Order: sequence, then structure tokens, then C-alpha cells
Amino acid sequence: MSEKTLLQRIAAGEAKAVDALLERYRPMVWSLVRRHTTPDLAEDVVQEVFLAVWRNAASYDPTIASEATYILTIAKRRVVDLQRRRQRRPDFDLLPEEVEGTPPEVDTVELADEAEMVRRALSTLPPEQKRAISLSFEHGLTHTQIAQVTQLPLGTVKSHVRRGLERVRGLIEKQRDTEPESGAQEVPEST
Repeated sequence: MSEKTLLQRIAAGEAKAVDALLERYRPMVWSLVRRHTTPDLAEDVVQEVFLAVWRNAASYDPTIASEATYILTIAKRRVVDLQRRRQRRPDFDLLPEEVEGTPPEVDTVELADEAEMVRRALSTLPPEQKRAISLSFEHGLTHTQIAQVTQLPLGTVKSHVRRGLERVRGLIEKQRDTEPESGAQEVPEST
């Protein structure tokens, strides 16, 4: 029988194998990560790599790849994941500190009227739609968090929010169509 690899020993729970693995492969992983990331991120990525190696040690199969190949594959994936995350993040440094110009005037009476229309429309919703919308907009929960809180399937939560908002929109549009415009005066026709 051949000797166990370090990863197999780690999977078996041998604590000394972790130290040996770090000593043997840290320079190799550090070199790879450092070439593809910034110095401030490299240490965190290396740490993520070895945490992933430790967690996945039981899935290592020495008949498929060497330990070095297995560890470098995990490292490459972590680097790619990091690069993808950084590409998705907006660069807030490009935004100006202050926005030029004056903010638009807010008509508080009109705003209060609109808020009242929304309140009336929300009060007509079925309870499950009203609760889902409240958790989303008033409490700032994501659809996934709402599903956990309400113990409803995620698709059901999304449907409740979407249908509720569609109904609110429809009711508000109907209210606007039936209410006279404020400030509009009839102009007498000249004959």
C-alpha cells in the first residue's frame, strides 16, 4: 500500500498534515496569486485558497491529479472569482464628491397626496402580497430573506411582490385618471 498524500491525511483529520501542506505549497500558491492580484488582496486570496483546500481535501483523488495540480487549480479558480467580483463592482472613485446644481423642488403637498394614494392602494392588497411588499420596501429585505422569514418558496415570494406592485400601480393609475388635476382650470370657450 502506498503512503497517503498530505490531502488524504488532512481528510483523515491529521493536524500535522495541515502544517506540512502549508509549508510545502504556500510559496507556490503565493507566487501564483501574487502575479494575478494586488498586494493588498493577495494575502486574503491565499488564505481563501488554503481554506478551500482544507474543506475539499476529502474530494482529492491522487489517480486524477497530483496534489500540486489540485491545489493550483483551486488557487486559479479563487483568482478568477476575485477578478469577476472586482469587474462587477462599480468604481465609486469615478463619481464626483458632490453633485452640481440644485436639487429639484419637491412639492410636499403633491408628495403627501401620492403617499396617500400608495397607502390606499396597499390597503386593498391580499395579506400575503402586502406583507411581502412591506418586508421588501419598508424593512429592506431581499426576496431570499423574505422567503426565509415567511417560510414560503422563493418563487412564491417573488410572485407576491410582483403581483402586488402591479396591482398597486394599476390602482394608482386608476385614481389619477378619476381625480381632477390640481391647478387645472377650465378655460371658457369663446363663441
